[in-house]
Amino acid sequence: MTDATDPLFREIEGPSPRQMLKARALKHKALIFGMTVVLLLVLVALLAPVLAPHDPYEQSLMNRMVKPVFMGGTWEHPLGTDHLGRDYLSRLIYGARVSLLIGAVAALISGVIGTAMGVAAGYFGGKVDAVVTFLINVRLAMPVVLVALAVVAILGGSLTVVICVLGLLLWDRFAVVMRASTLQVRRRDYVAAAQVIGASTPRIVLTEIMPNIFNNLIVVVTLEMAHAILLEAALSFLGLGVQPPTPSWGLMVSEGKNMMLFEPWLVLIPGAVLFVLVLAINLMGDGLRDVTAPEGRS
Repeated sequence: MTDATDPLFREIEGPSPRQMLKARALKHKALIFGMTVVLLLVLVALLAPVLAPHDPYEQSLMNRMVKPVFMGGTWEHPLGTDHLGRDYLSRLIYGARVSLLIGAVAALISGVIGTAMGVAAGYFGGKVDAVVTFLINVRLAMPVVLVALAVVAILGGSLTVVICVLGLLLWDRFAVVMRASTLQVRRRDYVAAAQVIGASTPRIVLTEIMPNIFNNLIVVVTLEMAHAILLEAALSFLGLGVQPPTPSWGLMVSEGKNMMLFEPWLVLIPGAVLFVLVLAINLMGDGLRDVTAPEGRS
């Protein structure tokens, strides 16, 4: 009998699924770039008290509108100061906390709601599918930005309100994608086999369906996380999102728009960081989808 520890046996057997997954991930340049940028910004957000050179809330009218280093400023304020003399780099670092927190929590809330609805509609069909489809159509008929503006204007802008509003408005894409994915997987032989042997519905959903639609879920999570970050920035820009003096990239753009023609860096710096974060999240999600796709597991 052949010993499984024999090197020849391992060579014939081939690499393990985990090794193949790792190899595909290391070859995907977009995934590496996106994940590196996202992890870097997460570390910056977590280590904000250590990395920030100044208190992001400290005002100094004597140091108003100091230019950044690359425009002739000093290293005391590498990215300059705003109209109230607050250090721009410190506010940018602390603003990463707000954007990442809102994006992650809003995507989590909407993901739980939309995934539950989509999987239920795709698996049970019939009346359940009709009700979920009706709710999806109702949600799609409501413009996200206008509804968010109305709700935030009524309830008042705050971090908690923005997270809850976005989490309760962005579930439709989860529901649509999970419904379509579940409809495809439900017809597979392994699901029928699990039903024949008497497996319970929760067991079939958790062990047979969810693992096979997880790669689609990854893509939607990243898309909606980036969408939530952009919506928060838009609400803050309009004055209905995170309220001052809380550091927020959208709020920083809003505060700098009046000086955009004279000091464009006030808008370009937070706008560029926001662009890089959203791009990195989308590249990471697209890369994870490619790496974990069933058709790539060969």
